[in-house]
Amino acid sequence: MILIRKAIDRGHADHGWLKARHSFSFANYIHPDHMGFRALRVINEDEIAPGAGFPPHSHRDMEIVTYVLSGALEHKDSTGGGGVIRPGEVQYMSAGSGVTHSEYNASKVEPVHLLQIWLLPDRAGHQPGYAQKAFGDERRGKLRLVASSDGREGSLKINQSTDIYASILEEGAEIERRFAPGRYGYLQIAKGGLEIGGLVMQAGDGAKITDEEVLSVKALAPDTEFLLFDLA
Repeated sequence: MILIRKAIDRGHADHGWLKARHSFSFANYIHPDHMGFRALRVINEDEIAPGAGFPPHSHRDMEIVTYVLSGALEHKDSTGGGGVIRPGEVQYMSAGSGVTHSEYNASKVEPVHLLQIWLLPDRAGHQPGYAQKAFGDERRGKLRLVASSDGREGSLKINQSTDIYASILEEGAEIERRFAPGRYGYLQIAKGGLEIGGLVMQAGDGAKITDEEVLSVKALAPDTEFLLFDLA
């Protein structure tokens, strides 16, 4: 079964410096039917104004993955981790037993557009950690594993039985993903459009995928970009 969550139906917050869309309940947006999916707890699509951002604040027991679509985001945290993340790069922070971090638009003139993803960890109290890796054109024409529980294939190692794939497809290109028994999927479109199981999805749409042995997708626009989560 494929259940699409349309972009327009997401939660919305406009703070002036921050425009955010929430696929799942977050902050002041609460929807009982959208509290998360399996270990996936948050997918926020954020646009941060030039020079603005989140001052130092704390998290614990959450796996946080940041995926920049345009612009650049500067990160600093209490583990000593930090850097500027740009399109084609994936940033990971395990909040673990507790971490303080800040995130700011690295540009004074251009907005930064990103997806911020939170996953519940496999247990509480992990050692906080930070990592960042560039994948670039490795995502083109295929599902590139960017995060996993075991760090295989050069992916970032996270503390949850979740595989995160990133892909960029040319218009008309098709790709398949086979799910092992007992696994679930979630697909989030960042740019372009897809045909998935006979349904059409556009940028900002998400889809819960259950009881599907094979998922087939076809790009409906040039440079269609999306993330696919394989969840326990």
